[in-house]
Amino acid sequence: MNFHILTLFPEMVMNGLNTSIIGRAVNAGHLSIEAVNIRDYAFNKHQSVDDYPYGGGAGMLMQAEPVYLAHKAVAETIQSRMCDRAQGEVPEESQAAGEGENSPAGRRLRTVYLSPQGQVFNQKMAEELAQEEDLILLCGHYEGIDERVLEEIVTDYVSIGDYVLTGGELPAMVMVDAISRLVPGVLHNDVSAEFESFQDNLLEYPQYSRPEEWHGKKVPPVLLSGHHANIEKWRREQSIIRTYERRPDLLEKCELTEKEKKWFREWKEEKSQN
Repeated sequence: MNFHILTLFPEMVMNGLNTSIIGRAVNAGHLSIEAVNIRDYAFNKHQSVDDYPYGGGAGMLMQAEPVYLAHKAVAETIQSRMCDRAQGEVPEESQAAGEGENSPAGRRLRTVYLSPQGQVFNQKMAEELAQEEDLILLCGHYEGIDERVLEEIVTDYVSIGDYVLTGGELPAMVMVDAISRLVPGVLHNDVSAEFESFQDNLLEYPQYSRPEEWHGKKVPPVLLSGHHANIEKWRREQSIIRTYERRPDLLEKCELTEKEKKWFREWKEEKSQN
């Protein structure tokens, strides 16, 4: 998967993403991450990308043209790659069939604008975006970006929460991390992504490592039993309990079996009596 991050602070983005699991995945060729400096497309003496907003108001606004040109440069690179691939895969007689919407030249690229006004990012969205071959992330700054260029290039407006940050770089890094974990080959244990928090709308069960006893607290005996069916049952039950205690809103969306519903009712009744 290829990430293209349009930003005023490329060093900030790359320094944060070139380490740990994501950095190793890039080195292994499972991911490609580029940070495109929007200032490189500000063709003026001081490489200025901002100006005062029409109608007045506090702060400065990022201008449309540098953002548009940076996006266009990325789009042309992607489309060139896609055309080269198509020429190697499609017979010559079919190449002249036209420039449809899904052709390399006609396809609208998935472009996410990081904004507090967007839909809140979640695991389901990460799973959907992980299916893209190329994803462009646009990081705003100052008081935002000229609306006209957003209307022209943006396909998705995404927020990482109901609060305001200085720019879109940190949200972009959060999205890259969450999405990358779902790309095949990124995690050493590909199964682990399937059993982490928010899968099936349940939080992850408690985890324990050595030693068996620490500060007087012992590892639950079932985890030492070697009985895999019992361990999986315990983990599932603990996920339900943890979700109920910490994120009951998620539990309402979870599809429990009839057996699990019965066990959960009995567990709550027992807890209320204690």
